[in-house]
Amino acid sequence: MYLIDRLDNGIRVVMERIPYINSVSIGIIIDCGSKNENRNNNGITHFIEHMLFKGTKERDAKAIAETIDNIGGVLNAFTSKEATVYYAKVLNNHIETAIDVLSDMVNNSLFNEGDIEKEKSVILEELFMYLDSPEDLAIELLNEMMFEGTRLEYPVIGTEESIKAINREKILYYFSENYISENMIISIAGNIDEKECLKLLKYYFGNLNRKKLKTSDLKVSKTQHKFTNKLNYINKDTEQINLCIGMEGLPITSSKLEALMILNNIFGGSMSSRLFQKIREDLGLAYTIETFPSSFKEAGILNLFLGLHPGQVLKSIKAINDEINQIKKNLISKEELMKSKEQLKGNYVLSMENTFNRMYEMGKSLLVFDRVFSQKEILNRIDRIDMEDIEEVSRVIFNREKFNVAYVGKVDTINDSKIKEILFNEVI
Repeated sequence: MYLIDRLDNGIRVVMERIPYINSVSIGIIIDCGSKNENRNNNGITHFIEHMLFKGTKERDAKAIAETIDNIGGVLNAFTSKEATVYYAKVLNNHIETAIDVLSDMVNNSLFNEGDIEKEKSVILEELFMYLDSPEDLAIELLNEMMFEGTRLEYPVIGTEESIKAINREKILYYFSENYISENMIISIAGNIDEKECLKLLKYYFGNLNRKKLKTSDLKVSKTQHKFTNKLNYINKDTEQINLCIGMEGLPITSSKLEALMILNNIFGGSMSSRLFQKIREDLGLAYTIETFPSSFKEAGILNLFLGLHPGQVLKSIKAINDEINQIKKNLISKEELMKSKEQLKGNYVLSMENTFNRMYEMGKSLLVFDRVFSQKEILNRIDRIDMEDIEEVSRVIFNREKFNVAYVGKVDTINDSKIKEILFNEVI
């Protein structure tokens, strides 16, 4: 059972007691991601995530790390396009220490000028690491193409130019606008006493009363997602071509999301999927081939990624196109549907044995839907998917008018016209 409550200052709280384990995961989920940025401050959400580990009025960066390390816990954070999450996982007898540290970071971070300048160098190195990864580059390029002109187009980490332009004034403004009680959810899963936890949260977070500023000039208001055919590339001296095909997906709020996940498993989302078996096992064209959905509140895409020798690109594209045509024409078999349902349910149940996953799933659900779905409800939603749902989803994701292609590698080895002819049905 879940306990959902709200602190007096508006922070929402969700908790689940799991009495048969010794650990607890605590997450502070902020409704703030790169979707809140614009071209001038791109990367600032991720930058602030880093800065909250750099020191508070009571602890310097080393003390923040040591406090959790000394009790054998884990302290970390991540930023996505739609949210920022700070979390700790500790033994249940150290829960107050974890809540204390997390609240100190959120309430009392100093944002010192010197730390900001040092962290710029750290984040730039993180950026350069991604730029050295052709797989990451291809996926990011595809995202920028498909979400162009919308709130989701900006990379989470930012660009070299935008990172260098971040300063303390911009950070304090953005922090005060977004790190407010109405944007926060505290999610806790593990061996806890809910009443004691609620007392601790009121004590450590009850004084947070930041109000949203009236001005919103840094917000991006474009929200219309209109996918069209696009092809783009980045020239890089690599042995392989890292290639992504993007298709329209579904928003996370869609009632057909489970159908998309089932179809994804069958199409390319597992080792037994059609694409993996065809491209890797039968034809031996690529080592890596996979599909995965990216779903957000406003829109979603289905990503197809493969890394392969330039000479195998057109063969692989044709084979992928054949599999798409097969599904469009014949859908899937009832046996495939049943197997994929069991696979999806098994993956979900196993993932929920981890307190971090349970904590994050509860918090994300409360953030998006303002409620928490039980495991039984999720499993029932998967069981209810039928062939009509699969057919409806396949019409969305396999709409050729919305296919996008991004690749990274030696661009002079690739025949763009042939790719467009095969995937977009364009004759050049």
